Amino acid sequence: MKKDLMILGIESTCDETSAALLKGGKEIVSNVIYSQIEEHKKYHGVVPELASRAHAAKIATVINEALGNHPLDYVAFASGPGLPGGLMVGRVAAETLANFKKTPIIGVNHLEGHIFACEFEGTEAKARLSFPLVALVVSGGHTELWYVKGYGDYKILGRTRDDAAGEAFDKVAKLLGLPYPGGPQVSKQALSGRRDAIAFPRPLLPGTWEFSFSGIKTAVSYYLRDHQDYSVPDVCASFEEAMVETLVTKTLWAAKKYKVKHVAVGGGVAANTLLRERMTEKAKEMGVETHFVERKLSSDNAAMIALAAYKKLEHAEKTGKPVKKNINIDPNMKVRNWD
Repeated sequence: MKKDLMILGIESTCDETSAALLKGGKEIVSNVIYSQIEEHKKYHGVVPELASRAHAAKIATVINEALGNHPLDYVAFASGPGLPGGLMVGRVAAETLANFKKTPIIGVNHLEGHIFACEFEGTEAKARLSFPLVALVVSGGHTELWYVKGYGDYKILGRTRDDAAGEAFDKVAKLLGLPYPGGPQVSKQALSGRRDAIAFPRPLLPGTWEFSFSGIKTAVSYYLRDHQDYSVPDVCASFEEAMVETLVTKTLWAAKKYKVKHVAVGGGVAANTLLRERMTEKAKEMGVETHFVERKLSSDNAAMIALAAYKKLEHAEKTGKPVKKNINIDPNMKVRNWD
């Protein structure tokens, strides 16, 4: 591939409308993100129909701002998993732009983007991931654990059986009357609380790599019902402690089982300070190095979509196999190996 290959990525899987231009698989030329927080705030969660409308209203402006007058070689978009309406808006926008610019189009898995985003440092993508590794994808809509042998070579170990980690944070915030999005609000309150004040459960589910967070949420609900004089900071600190301990313990169990020396953590919840501190600390005790996505690129963004597309193109060139365009949207898309 040419060194200055220009890929425009498009992200519209949930409640961020984003377009980004990546040069040579390394330099983020632009990364424009329109957040829909204001549209969804009063509902304390993402309303799919409102999200679709907001994507349709903003995506042309976002793409124009990201692309500017730059040349274009590829258009990439997140084809799943995600909300059906948002995915369709992204596909139509990508196809329209690709037809207008006479460029190829490629769909990529949104979750792969979250892991590959760990390679970004500032506005540059660098080879920070060392394989094999265990990857934790932890966000508002997904909590998954992968064993990764290389780019496009995965074994999915486990997923959440119910609520995703970020979803659990948001629901607990709503129970406490905290503003949306709830994750940052819970963490803020937790700073002045006692993490050992309340013994919320740790759903480790021994014998499986899967997650389940609905029980912690229910335990918080029951505690609030039975303790009228509860301390919001103590509830938040104890809840966050239980969530983080569960995520860290299961991830490092997998690292030990598969004898890896590297762990990568991507997704919106990867911005959580306690998770970053505990994962780094506990992993270091095991001789394992942690790789976290930068906070500014932990939420949904198109730079990670463009990078995932570049990795797929690079893999196709190395193997001599045609890249799979994968442009059919799939709201329930699972991660699949490239070969």
